[in-house]
Amino acid sequence: MKPCAPVAVERRDGGLRLVGSWAGVDAANAFLAHLESRAFSPATVRAYAYDLVNFARFLDERGIDVAGVVPTDVFDWIDWQAVRRPGRDKVVAITARRGSAPASVNRRAAAIRAFFEHQVLAGARQDNPVPAPRRGQGLRPKARGVLGHLGPGRARQGGRLVRQPSTGPSSRSWPATCASNAHRACGPRSVSSCCAARRRGGR
Repeated sequence: MKPCAPVAVERRDGGLRLVGSWAGVDAANAFLAHLESRAFSPATVRAYAYDLVNFARFLDERGIDVAGVVPTDVFDWIDWQAVRRPGRDKVVAITARRGSAPASVNRRAAAIRAFFEHQVLAGARQDNPVPAPRRGQGLRPKARGVLGHLGPGRARQGGRLVRQPSTGPSSRSWPATCASNAHRACGPRSVSSCCAARRRGGR
């Protein structure tokens, strides 16, 4: 395994830029400048910059040119992130058996997807090699009822390339939920009796 080309994030000309010998530095910096021109928050630009560094190290380690990335390379990069590489990060991980968390991998994938979308808009590529995230399949039911014109409600969020483990049931207990619902339905003086009726199957 050859050593990675030096690539890092530095503050230059009032913004964050990638520096080093990686062949994609100029393309990455053009993307970061594009984010700044669109008034993205400094925190978002910083996160995208370090996500690009992560991707650059993978490409250099595998000998892949940024212009030649294909979808299978993206999945190889996702697998690559699951392996802990000691001695690179300043923060020492609690456990050395785990790589990046699924949430971190999904965030990086979104950043790289945006980077390649910028490459397509700039004419440097014909397509975006980052696969679209998975979404729920199947037909959506049509809106019905008096308020059907308002649509199905809150828009669905973007999908993920990596499944995140379930965090378990809500931290709010059943008695607390029942009391809150009963307070709204029955008033503060009838909370206990209303909850008891609900447990017995009453109204």
